[in-house]
Amino acid sequence: MRKQLIIWLFEKSLNFYIKYFKQNQQAWNMSKDELLSFHKNTFGYHLGLFLKTNNFEIIPKVERHDCYHVLTGYGTKVEDEITLQYLCFGNGKRSIYLFGVIILGSFLLPEYYKYYLQSFKRGRNSAPFYNLNYRELLTENIGKLRALTFINLRYA
Repeated sequence: MRKQLIIWLFEKSLNFYIKYFKQNQQAWNMSKDELLSFHKNTFGYHLGLFLKTNNFEIIPKVERHDCYHVLTGYGTKVEDEITLQYLCFGNGKRSIYLFGVIILGSFLLPEYYKYYLQSFKRGRNSAPFYNLNYRELLTENIGKLRALTFINLRYA
């Protein structure tokens, strides 16, 4: 029931978020089939695969969110979505939407607090990734991109 409430709130807030917080953002105008045409070891191909596997379409102006999933390997369950925001917070991202997800998610699903904390620390110990231009990284090797992003975790 609590997870259903969070899903409902996400669905209701998405259009508002895009309209008021992403108004200056340019949509990629790219389909998942175009992404799947990239070489199999690229970030773009893995983004297309993520979308296909989850039966998603790219949401214009918020493409970066799915890129976070691909780069970090986080799933799409409600608790993973909240945890992904903790990861981004630890990495330096600050937004009203992020704070809303963290506060509401922590309040409604407190049983995942260890997962949230672990993710926050992972973000803090990673190279900055929350503000990358992912459109420019679509042709990059996914393994190298992940290795460069999470290199500090081996020493944390």
